[in-house]
Amino acid sequence: MENKKKKVLIALDYNPTAKKIAEDGYALAKAMHAEIILLHVVAEPVYYSSTEYSPIMGFTGYMDAGQPQLTNESLKKTSQHFLDKSKHHLGDGSIKTLVSEGDFAETILKTAKDLHADIIVIGSHSRRWLDEVLMGSVTEKVLHHSTIPLFIIPTKQKK
Repeated sequence: MENKKKKVLIALDYNPTAKKIAEDGYALAKAMHAEIILLHVVAEPVYYSSTEYSPIMGFTGYMDAGQPQLTNESLKKTSQHFLDKSKHHLGDGSIKTLVSEGDFAETILKTAKDLHADIIVIGSHSRRWLDEVLMGSVTEKVLHHSTIPLFIIPTKQKK
């Protein structure tokens, strides 16, 4: 039997629960002695300037100066910074980070496939309640189309 190192892809978005997802995903990957890849998917800049989008994580780098001109380049830079902060928080230099663009669910699935990930770690929250009503959450879409096992971390706040 081939003894290649397993890979765990951890999908993170700008959400207060990202820290929990990173920590739980990291613990799983460590237990598996797996390679860890943190992924953040960047949407079209128009998504971030829409009124429904509000970054509520302690990470609001590009929202500080009111509404700066959002470009794909600035979003990618901000996203890379966010992943670097997450990596630093986990305190493991061997973690790889990746910023991709596109539809959230499709990009997560494609990245997992391209990297030959063994497990995708994702949070159970939706980006916005509206998404859930209109088209189902990103997690649901990934779950529906994935051939790779998912490790879904419940992110609902305790009552």
